[in-house]
Amino acid sequence: MTEGRDRRSATPAQARNFLDAMRGLFGWALGADLVKIDPTAGVKNPKRKKGAGFPVWTEDEVDLYQARWPLGTKERVWIDVLLYTGLRRGDAVVVGRQHVRDGICTFRTEKSGETVTITIPILPVLKATLDAGPTGELAYICGARGKPLTKESFGNVFKDACIAAAIHGKSAHGLRKIGATRAANNGATVNELEALFGWSGGGMAALYTRAADRARLGQRAAEKLLKNDMAISIPSPDPKVRDRMQIA
Repeated sequence: MTEGRDRRSATPAQARNFLDAMRGLFGWALGADLVKIDPTAGVKNPKRKKGAGFPVWTEDEVDLYQARWPLGTKERVWIDVLLYTGLRRGDAVVVGRQHVRDGICTFRTEKSGETVTITIPILPVLKATLDAGPTGELAYICGARGKPLTKESFGNVFKDACIAAAIHGKSAHGLRKIGATRAANNGATVNELEALFGWSGGGMAALYTRAADRARLGQRAAEKLLKNDMAISIPSPDPKVRDRMQIA
C-alpha cells in the first residue's frame, strides 16, 4: 500500500484519493469477512504541498478592473462589494440590503465551525457603487437580469470579468488579501482585522500587521543608519506607495 502511495507522491492529492479508496474497499472487505487484515492500517497520507496561496491583487490591477467596469455595471458591483466589505466569496454573494440598517451591515457567517457576527459600515465609495447598481433584490451581487449567483457560478463570471479587463490569474479571495493589506498598512490592529474579516486566534491577522509594522519600522530604522551629524528626517511614503506595500 505504501508503494502505491509513493508512486503517486508527485501529486499528493491523487495519493490521498488512492488511500481513501483503498481504506473504503478494505473496510468493506473486513466487514464482509473477505480479508483478514487491512493493509491500509497505519499508512499515513502524504503531506500537502505548501504553496503561496491565492495571489494578492495589486493596486494597479484594481485600477485596471475598475477602468474596464465603471459605475453602473454589475461587474463593478462585484469587485467593490468584495473590496470594501472583506467578505469571502460565499458570503459576498448573499449579503444584501436586508443586512443593512443605518449604514451598518451586520452579517452572520460560519468560520471553522463557529458562527461569527461581522459588522461592517457601508463606506461612501461602496454606497455610490450600490446606488448606481445594478443589484439583486436580496443580494447586491447578481448575474444577468438580476438573478442571484452561487459562489461557484460567481467565481466563474468574476474570472471572465477579470480576463476582459486584462487581469489573469487573480481571484475573489485575492481581493480579501489586498483589503487586509490596505487595512493593516493604515494601522488596523489584530483585533480590528479579526472583527472585519471573521478571523480568530490572531494568527491570520498577525500576518498582515507584522508586514505593515515591518515596513514602518524599516523606514524608521533607516534614519539610524546615518551618523549623528548627518541625521535627517525621512518623509513618510506617498499614500499610493504605502498602499502598494504587499506582504513579503
